[in-house]
Amino acid sequence: MRILGIDPGYATVGFGIVDYQGMNFKTVEYGAILTPADMEFSARLAQIYTDTVYILERYTPQVLSVEKLYFNTNKTTGIMVAEARGVILLACAQKNVPICEYTPLQVKSAVVGYGKAEKRQVMDMTRRILHLSEIPKPDDAADALALAICHGHCAKPDY
Repeated sequence: MRILGIDPGYATVGFGIVDYQGMNFKTVEYGAILTPADMEFSARLAQIYTDTVYILERYTPQVLSVEKLYFNTNKTTGIMVAEARGVILLACAQKNVPICEYTPLQVKSAVVGYGKAEKRQVMDMTRRILHLSEIPKPDDAADALALAICHGHCAKPDY
């Protein structure tokens, strides 16, 4: 199963693609969609959408694993992330890629085995599970790979 993990944002959208078979993961690609701060917000959304479609067409994932949205103290930022997440979900829906959502607790539990693990622990376990020499950069890409691992460990093999 090919899994696309996405850590949504509007300045940086982390993505990670893994192949999962049996209990083994193989890293296919990871990185980030970046939009400049001085770009009009609607243009940023358009760029995120276009780049997401490109990733979907190039790597043909069978499923998207994405973090469930939650609002912390900054609701304005949360709304902007939700809008960026919306164009990502739209791109996946248009390409008929099923969408699975996970909470941060589920991701930490699936990757580290402990739902209150610290970010550094999740990043290091992601590196170890994927047999990478270093923690992926930017952090958003590491988070996206952790989401992909989470889906591999948690999903029913329907895809």
